[in-house]
Amino acid sequence: MREHFDQEINSLKNNLIKAASLVDEQVERAFKALESGDLELCRGIKARDKEIDAYDNLITTQCENILALFQPVAVDLRFIISAMMINKQLERCGDIAVNISNRIKKTDAYHSLIAESRLIEMGQKAKEMLKNAIDSFIHNDTEIARNVLLSDDEVDDLNKQIFKFLVSKMENDSSLVEPCSHLIVLSRNVERLADHATNIAENLLFHLQAKIVSHNKIGGEIRDGR
Repeated sequence: MREHFDQEINSLKNNLIKAASLVDEQVERAFKALESGDLELCRGIKARDKEIDAYDNLITTQCENILALFQPVAVDLRFIISAMMINKQLERCGDIAVNISNRIKKTDAYHSLIAESRLIEMGQKAKEMLKNAIDSFIHNDTEIARNVLLSDDEVDDLNKQIFKFLVSKMENDSSLVEPCSHLIVLSRNVERLADHATNIAENLLFHLQAKIVSHNKIGGEIRDGR
C-alpha cells in the first residue's frame, strides 16, 4: 500500500513540475515581449495556456484520488493540500501570461513609456520571484521560499510608484490616457503574478513546516527566520 502511495505522490509531483515548467516558459516569453516589443513572442501563448489548464485538471483529479484512496495524514496530507493550492496558483500565473501578452499588443507603440515607467524592472522582479518559488517547491528549499516572501514588498512598492507615474502622464497629456490605462492594468497583472509566487512559497512552507505564514510574514515570523 505504501509503495503504491509513494508512486502516486511521485507522479503528482512530476506533473506539478511539468506544469510549473510550462508556466515559467509562458511568463518568460511574455516578459521578453514586454521588454523587446517583439509581438512575435506573444504568438502561441494563448494556445499553450490550454495545456496548462489540462495539467490543472489532471493534478486536481490526482489529488482527489489520493485523498479518497489513501486518506493521508500529517506531512503527507499537508503535501496534498499544498499541491492543490500550488496547482491553482500556477494555473493563474498562466492566465496572467496571457493577459500580459494581450496588453503588449495594445501598447507596442509606446515602448519608451513602458521603459520609463519601470514596468520592465517590476516584471523582472516578479518573474524572478516566480522562478524562485518554483525552485523552492522542486527542491523543498525553505530558505528560497522565505526570500520569495520578503521580495513581495519590493514589487508592491513598484506597483504603487508606477500607478502614480502613469496617472501623472495621463493628467499631463490626454493622448496617453488609453496606453497608460492599459499599462496600469498590465502593472496590476504583474503585481498579481508576484502574489501568486508568494502563495506558492507560503504553501511550500506549510507543507514542510506545518506553519501558516500568509498573515504573519510582516509580523515577524518570516523576517526573524522562525
